[in-house]
Amino acid sequence: MRMVKAYGCSEGEWEARVELAAGYRLTDHFGMTALIYNHITARVPGTDDQFLINEFGLGYEEVSASNLVKIDMDGNVLEEVERQINFTGYVIHSAIHGARHDVACVMHTHTPYGMAVSALEEGLAPLQQEAYQFHERVSYHEFEGVALDMDERERLVTDLGGTNAMIMRNHGLLTVGRSVAEAWVRMWQLEQACKVQVLAQSTGQPIRQAPIAAIEKAAAFFDRESVALEWAWLLRTLDRKDPSYKE
Repeated sequence: MRMVKAYGCSEGEWEARVELAAGYRLTDHFGMTALIYNHITARVPGTDDQFLINEFGLGYEEVSASNLVKIDMDGNVLEEVERQINFTGYVIHSAIHGARHDVACVMHTHTPYGMAVSALEEGLAPLQQEAYQFHERVSYHEFEGVALDMDERERLVTDLGGTNAMIMRNHGLLTVGRSVAEAWVRMWQLEQACKVQVLAQSTGQPIRQAPIAAIEKAAAFFDRESVALEWAWLLRTLDRKDPSYKE
């Protein structure tokens, strides 16, 4: 509670800040960063028009609860201290937060295997048990150049639709969730699905696919799966490594 009072925000917002900062630190820990670029954002609890984003220029290992930046849907920084954000992050994330009120967190990455699959004509071909959660549950968005065009937001939202995972063609990956935990674990799993595909295809051997009934059964299982246990372990891992994300 002392940190909440010192920072001057509600307890709900502070909890959201800590969770989001954990997402950034875990992304760094698992090697899914692209220098200072890409973003994870979280809606400010109790609002439909405010979300938290990283300060542009900080590495993911430097992000903490107190240096996240609160902005509105027009891109205005709602902080007493002047801070800079990456405009492309605002364009992509404001589009989804503004349209999908069921979403609390949006994550976008340029991970190696995700970028590789984004450049394949066939897109994602789930080939393994955990990857089957994305069977007919992934959307696609055509590359339009660096995301600086405000008009692209409407097309992003249309292409995402009601899915929770999207491959941005010739670009990278995007996931959403009802919590930072959901969006983050989903991104980790999506990158793993892309990795398995690239590795399997690189062998040059025929690809064997499981029976469709089994794939659909696995996908339905993951639709119901909770990430609570995974996220609790991830936070324990982070706390052992460096708990300063909570500051």
